Amino acid sequence: MKDQHRDGLEWEDRAWDPEPHWAREPQIDAITNLCRKVLALATEDRCHVAFHAEGALNKLYLIESPQGKSLLRVSLPVDPRHKTRGESTTLRWIREMTTVPVPKVIAFDDSQDNEIGFEWILMELMPGVSAYKRWRKLSMADKTRLVEQVAEFQSQLFRRSLEDANFQSIGTLSSGDDTPQPAPGSPRPGRLVSRLFFWGDNFSYDVPRGPFRSSHDWLSAQLSIIREKQARILETEEDEDDRAEAKVILRVATKLAALLPKIFPQLQNPPERTVLWHDDLSLSNILIGEEDAKITAIIDWECVSCEPLWVAAEMPKFLDGAGREEEPQRDGYAQASPSEKAEDGLDNERKNILYWIHLMEYEQTQLRKVYAAKMKELWPRWEEEATYGSLKSDFYEALLQAEGWGVKRVEKWVDIVMEGGAFPRLSDVDA
Repeated sequence: MKDQHRDGLEWEDRAWDPEPHWAREPQIDAITNLCRKVLALATEDRCHVAFHAEGALNKLYLIESPQGKSLLRVSLPVDPRHKTRGESTTLRWIREMTTVPVPKVIAFDDSQDNEIGFEWILMELMPGVSAYKRWRKLSMADKTRLVEQVAEFQSQLFRRSLEDANFQSIGTLSSGDDTPQPAPGSPRPGRLVSRLFFWGDNFSYDVPRGPFRSSHDWLSAQLSIIREKQARILETEEDEDDRAEAKVILRVATKLAALLPKIFPQLQNPPERTVLWHDDLSLSNILIGEEDAKITAIIDWECVSCEPLWVAAEMPKFLDGAGREEEPQRDGYAQASPSEKAEDGLDNERKNILYWIHLMEYEQTQLRKVYAAKMKELWPRWEEEATYGSLKSDFYEALLQAEGWGVKRVEKWVDIVMEGGAFPRLSDVDA
């Protein structure tokens, strides 16, 4: 179904969630013409464009010219202007204020009034391969060094964010004006570019979209979206199973809304201090050298925002996982069957996938300790935020699970906390 308010975007209905699709394909000839113009190439200069990769919300094209290699990210207009402008502003601030290796933004257009018909960012091509592809071959010493590098980069982002007087409120960095060349040091949190706010029909809901003065206001807006969505399902859906599910989710979201002011203050003045936080720091978004574990780039900064300290005190995404203190012994696991293919092109070394799952859990458990120790060394405040932010983090995780498979666990957790006698971690509550 085409999106009437976002040209070039359409949504395919799925069992759980709509899926975004391109209503039309970006054309290579148009991309070539645009790049020749942006790079100021002469008529005789070669400009070769080739499809490179595709994400959920964008397509990447490799550009080769006399000026070298670069990447053009063409984006679906899920949050027109704001997503492209936010990502460009974020990348420029990081390069100016830290040593975190991120792509240089060569140029961007946050409108669709161009040869391609979509928003785009032209950025330098960063060296390296994804840590995901090399992870199984890295030694534990290499993995430890990688985690310590991530902690160094995170601590830089936190320190520089807190040193910047503009970093108050929750939102995506914005230049604060209508020019595509923001003045150095001027960015501040603006409208929040976030999946929950722009996904499917959520984009049309009449809810605040930031910047938010406090965690309370930010989470309240997200709960408003969930409740509005379920209320609409009850008004329009005839399937009894769907209606029953919507009633449960609406009930749980209402309970979360009642719990919200008990954990987060409703009034916040001055606005809450925030830090830039990459909430999708997976191994796929960390590039490392071909021969070592030195990080060459951190990529995929779309939808990255300034978030509260209690959020930024969480573990990076690639360290999330179940706890496992005992190292799995390789010989204790079965060989992979001949029909069992390597996952995502990774070499399973003919070992049952269960071994790799348990090994990953064990390594993540050990590496979380490495990350925590390094963060406490580099930014001592991190330990305090991590310790005293656990209830807040559980509330946020409960909100994220309220529309999915975890809704029963969430309701049980909310009921226990509302009684006030105990405060278990959400993950410790049986579904």
